[in-house]
Amino acid sequence: MEVGVPKETKDQEYRVGLSPGSVRGLVEQGHRVFVEMNAGTGAGFSDAEYAQMGATIVQTAKEAWDRELIVKVKEPLPNEYDFLQKGKLLFTYLHLAADRRLTECLLNSGITAIAYETVESPDLRLPLLAPMSIIAGRLATQFGARYLERQQGGRGVLLGGVPGVKPGRVVVLGGGVVGTEAARIAVGMGAQVQILDVSVDRLSYLESLFGSRVELLFSTTAQIEAVVPEADLLVGAVLVLARRAPTLVSRDLVSKMRSGSVIVDVAVDQGGCIETVRPTSHSHPTYIEAGVVHYGVPNMPGAVPWTATQALNNSTFPYVTKLANYGLAALDRDPSLAKGLNVQNNHLIHPAVQEVFPDLV
Repeated sequence: MEVGVPKETKDQEYRVGLSPGSVRGLVEQGHRVFVEMNAGTGAGFSDAEYAQMGATIVQTAKEAWDRELIVKVKEPLPNEYDFLQKGKLLFTYLHLAADRRLTECLLNSGITAIAYETVESPDLRLPLLAPMSIIAGRLATQFGARYLERQQGGRGVLLGGVPGVKPGRVVVLGGGVVGTEAARIAVGMGAQVQILDVSVDRLSYLESLFGSRVELLFSTTAQIEAVVPEADLLVGAVLVLARRAPTLVSRDLVSKMRSGSVIVDVAVDQGGCIETVRPTSHSHPTYIEAGVVHYGVPNMPGAVPWTATQALNNSTFPYVTKLANYGLAALDRDPSLAKGLNVQNNHLIHPAVQEVFPDLV
């Protein structure tokens, strides 16, 4: 099969769909891989490395897209919509619940689109979302600590504190992979950390992980209203599979936070769980509303593309191989991969996305 790897076009998105090592694995199985020029440069992978591994370097995005299987990282942007065509198979993150326009374009094009984030294993894990969730969670605290600095607009709090001065307080909404990793870094920095979640079983697991170093709270509206105003750093880490994230923090509640506090909403690519958060970019990552610094970059792992590309490929490569070897028949062979199917033959397939856009079904 011919596999295309376009260069990502999202602002400062330096990850790439396939690493040179993954290209070699496909070539060794008899596939041809076409990589757009400089697609991997931002992640530290040169065109020469790709060529050495057997890839054909093409000059334009169209040449990379003009293949049977297209492997990307982020969803197609409007400048790529013309490349969406019937007969092609797209494998990438989509997050359709937060993007009606993209959903309509995919449907109208006739392309078959499989989303990394809805590939689901029999034990209900999301194997292709997990590696980026780990990175995004760790970055959430890292970025939050940075924007708490006075020169970045924050209130000048050192999360770890110093002897004689209390540490900063980090409140994490959601105890899944993102929330766990955000808390892990915050604990390592020496911050006071609270995690809120609606699952008692998950809270019990987190207790076995963190012990008394983290305060674990059952998430209710009253509990959220009690802890958010005291947060120096508020991390949104809520995930509802293939659906928009629920709004847990209202605009009014944000206004009760201290001036110079920081919000990092990792759920922004699914609409966000904090009412005042809107998508930003790596070029312009923050804005201030109600006196609070807001960070809403939807492709946070793009900040560490060398790490993120390899972590993503470690998980996606087995599925890419199945698609290259068997085409759409791979969906019949692998029920987990079949769960990733979002759009096919001008129809919206994934049940959760259907619920978001019932008029498109």
